[in-house]
Amino acid sequence: MEMIGEPDGLPGGTPPSPCKTYAKLNRVEPLTRVSGKIAVYAADDVDTDRIIPALYLSRVSRFGYGELLFRNVRGGDFPLDAPEAQGAVILVAGSNFGCGSSREHAVWAIQQAGFRAVIGRKKADSPAFSDIFRQNAANCGLLLVDLPEDQHQVLVDAGSGASIEIDLERQEVIVGSHRFKFEIAPATRNALLKGLDLIGTTLELEDRISSFEKSRRAFQPPETEPVP
Repeated sequence: MEMIGEPDGLPGGTPPSPCKTYAKLNRVEPLTRVSGKIAVYAADDVDTDRIIPALYLSRVSRFGYGELLFRNVRGGDFPLDAPEAQGAVILVAGSNFGCGSSREHAVWAIQQAGFRAVIGRKKADSPAFSDIFRQNAANCGLLLVDLPEDQHQVLVDAGSGASIEIDLERQEVIVGSHRFKFEIAPATRNALLKGLDLIGTTLELEDRISSFEKSRRAFQPPETEPVP
C-alpha cells in the first residue's frame, strides 16, 4: 500500500479563492470515482482502537499514521498483509465498522495507507458504519459505501486483489458484470465531488455568509422579554 507522508510545503502563487487554498493545504482532493484493487477485511464491529491503537494518538502531526493501520493485529495471516492485498485502494469491511471512540486518526490511518474508499456491510440489525466514523470520513474526504449483505458478499467472494470501480457521480459500485446502486447523503456527495471538508464547505458559501452579515443589524434584541 502506498503510504502518504508529510505535505511538500505550501502551494506557491496567489490562490484563486480561500476555498481552493484550504483544499490544497489540507490535501483534500475531489473524488468522482475510485477504481483499483480491493482488500477484504470483512470482520464485523471493528472499532477505532483496532484501526489505530490509542498508543499512537499523542502525536502532534496528523501525518505518518498509514504504517500504524491495524498495528496491533498485523502479521501472521492478517488479510491486509496478504500479497494480493498490496496496492489496494478500496477496503471491503464488515458491519458497524469504525465503532468505539470518535478519534479522527482512524480515518487518517486508512487514507494514509492508500485507501480512498471503504465499503461496509449493511445488515438488518447493524449499520455498515458507526455514525461518528461516518461523519469523520466525510470531513476528511474518505468515501464510505453501504451495501446490503447479498451485494457485499459478491465483493467478499471476489477476494482481495480483485479490481472494481466506485462511480460516485452515478452512485454505483461496478464489480465485473454487476452494478450495485448505493445511497449517500447529498451534502456528503457534493463535498466529496468538490474536495471539501466542513471548513471548505463554509468557505464555499462565504459570499452568502458575508451577505447575511451585512444585512443583519449589529445588535439583535431578544424576540421576547426575559421572565423576571
